[in-house]
Amino acid sequence: MTCASTPACTETWPVRPVKIILPLPAGLGTDVAARLFAEKLSVRWGQPVMVENRPGADGIVGVTSFVNAHDDHTLLFSFAGPITINPLIHDKLPYDPVRDLVPIATAIDNFFAIAVSTPTGVRTLQSFIEAARARPDKFNWAATPGLPLFIFLALQNGTGLALTQVPYRDFTPAVQDLAENRIQVMVTSPAQLMPATESGKTRLLMVTNRQRSPIAPEVPTAEEAGFPELTFEGVVGFFGTRDLPVARRDRIARDVAAVAESPDVGLRLRTLGIAVRVGGSAQFSAAIEEQRAKVREIVSAEKPPADGPPEAR
Repeated sequence: MTCASTPACTETWPVRPVKIILPLPAGLGTDVAARLFAEKLSVRWGQPVMVENRPGADGIVGVTSFVNAHDDHTLLFSFAGPITINPLIHDKLPYDPVRDLVPIATAIDNFFAIAVSTPTGVRTLQSFIEAARARPDKFNWAATPGLPLFIFLALQNGTGLALTQVPYRDFTPAVQDLAENRIQVMVTSPAQLMPATESGKTRLLMVTNRQRSPIAPEVPTAEEAGFPELTFEGVVGFFGTRDLPVARRDRIARDVAAVAESPDVGLRLRTLGIAVRVGGSAQFSAAIEEQRAKVREIVSAEKPPADGPPEAR
């Protein structure tokens, strides 16, 4: 559908059901968030809003499906990795990250934590670094693919550590291995770690976000822990196609913000360890660029493996 950027045109959108493509599996925190936004946006827009999960290949499957739809009633709800990470770890992509993905609005922040197994005796990130320097053979690490992997690489690059990575195709056993001290340090979402943490088998050293996790408020941020350079945020938001009229993007951004500010949405997301993040196109673009610059710097020091699923939440 071709439409000029006029108020009259944007007022008539949508005229049929809207699809939101999510490049992640069903059941994760981001999937729950997408469906919460879809439900609320459906009420505001007077049309059904459906979420379609298209996981796989670092988000490439979902993004490609979105780009190939060529449909002004299809949106993408995604983490920033398809723009910030994929161009640096894949030689060729079936989409143009700059041309094909236009940031419309931020929606949520996912959290990432650095955690250790309790038997290590480590209680802070600084004490972990000191212990790992003294006995690097005693510390093996794992991270969910995507941004968490780069967070640990940034930690190693900044401290001179060179610990052994234990790869997992399915990350669920990794959390159990951390709880049983078969691996000693991990970067993943606090939500994945909370059962083992609450049972005393693992300890969260810090979250990498600018704010504390809603489900682990006692855990310091990277800056509070003394490592501001390890501040990484899991920003997630809505993308549109490059030919979506500016007025319509602005209208979608306003509606997304209104949904994000709904008290019931914020409460539900906090219970999942997710924070609402209200912001328009400019704020979303700035967050993406910040992440892209940090990842580019890490890749320049060491290129990590590109296989595995995208950021698990």
